[in-house]
Amino acid sequence: MCLIQQLLQSRGHIYSAAYSGWYCVPDETFLTDSQLRLDEENGGRFSLESGHAVEWTEETNYMFRLSQLQDEVRQWVKQEARIRPAKFQKILLDTLNEPLPDVSVSRPTSRVHWAIPVPNDDSQTVYVWLDALINYLSSLGYPDEQFVRHWPPAQQIIGKDILKFHGIYWPAFLLAAGLAPPQQLHVHSHWTVDGQKMSKSRHNVVDPVRAAEQFTMEGLRYFLLREGVAHSDGNFSHVKALRVLNSELADTLGNLLSRVCARSLNPRQLYPAPQAEHFSQLTRDLDAAKRMQEALLQLAARCEQHYESNHFHLVADTVMAVLHATNNFFECAKPWELKAGGSCPNAPRLETIIAMTMDALRQCGIVLQPMMPQLAGRLLDKLNVPGSQRTWSALSENFNINSRQLEGGNPVLFQRIVESTPSQSPSPSPSPSQQSKPSKSKKQLKKTATSAS
Repeated sequence: MCLIQQLLQSRGHIYSAAYSGWYCVPDETFLTDSQLRLDEENGGRFSLESGHAVEWTEETNYMFRLSQLQDEVRQWVKQEARIRPAKFQKILLDTLNEPLPDVSVSRPTSRVHWAIPVPNDDSQTVYVWLDALINYLSSLGYPDEQFVRHWPPAQQIIGKDILKFHGIYWPAFLLAAGLAPPQQLHVHSHWTVDGQKMSKSRHNVVDPVRAAEQFTMEGLRYFLLREGVAHSDGNFSHVKALRVLNSELADTLGNLLSRVCARSLNPRQLYPAPQAEHFSQLTRDLDAAKRMQEALLQLAARCEQHYESNHFHLVADTVMAVLHATNNFFECAKPWELKAGGSCPNAPRLETIIAMTMDALRQCGIVLQPMMPQLAGRLLDKLNVPGSQRTWSALSENFNINSRQLEGGNPVLFQRIVESTPSQSPSPSPSPSQQSKPSKSKKQLKKTATSAS
């Protein structure tokens, strides 16, 4: 910290001056008139961003020449894909298109005694945001030579409430010090609960530990990535979490794996190789097979683009669309009629249907690994997919040329989550065993699949 402060001062970017302005104590920052809201009733002023009250302050501080670096910062922000989502880039550019005043980078020790002292001046302490931002450098070993191997970062992820500090002050400090700013800032929004701001006063703060106990760690992770979007505040709803996880993970994904692995349908427990003749017939004559194959052909490219853009909700949308198409194919192909003892036994066609269904599950498992590494790992384990064939490139490979044995064990990937009644669970934190039961099979849901479960 001291090194950066001295470097900025030696380069002429820091000077001492009398300073006055509206100061927000909780936010530790001075604000301009345009950043304030005036209360007409009592005449008080409040930060537009945080809502905290401000007070007029006059003091002698060290100032950073932000105004001299405004054009350089604007050019940095304007670069394509520099700030994502794009709405936050516009917010920064709107701010940078107005003249920026120099910013105070110290506070009197008499008022902020707990901060780091300014080098060679015990009467001043370093502005908390300058100190905090420099930690990005010091954590990588700056100024040691090893630092340059990791800087600049490809991406920094920040909350929208600290956009100004990371999108204006931070690149300005770095440029002034002769260092490169981050290649990209990815800005995320906040979470509400049932449409209301999360706060202790409303008693609606979500306990992540308890949520993980009920929804499982992988389930909670999936729901947050599924529902949270960077450009707008996400809404955490207990009811919606139950509905999404049960519908998508237990039913759409988990139930399909259970059905295709059922011993009544697949007694030898194989991930079979498809028969070319029957594969051609199915994709030619069965519309559901065509739709599934078309969805699979687009899966890798679409999800790669969504991951690159941090649009995890769109990854989930794309995967679920493939799984819905696969479930529909499985129903339309009616494999239970082809097994030994069925109405029209046909082992090669049955194996081809199983192979096509399992390959769709395999590809979806590979795509879901960043979002749910443990659950996707269990899916790929069950299908006996080697670790070397779980990479993105494996999505375009002809995987199962020869039949392979499935892994043993229960194929249930995600148990349906059921709410415990008061009589079942007097405790406010029900145990996982009280909250979950195995997912119902399609045999219980659809009569047409009776012999497939």
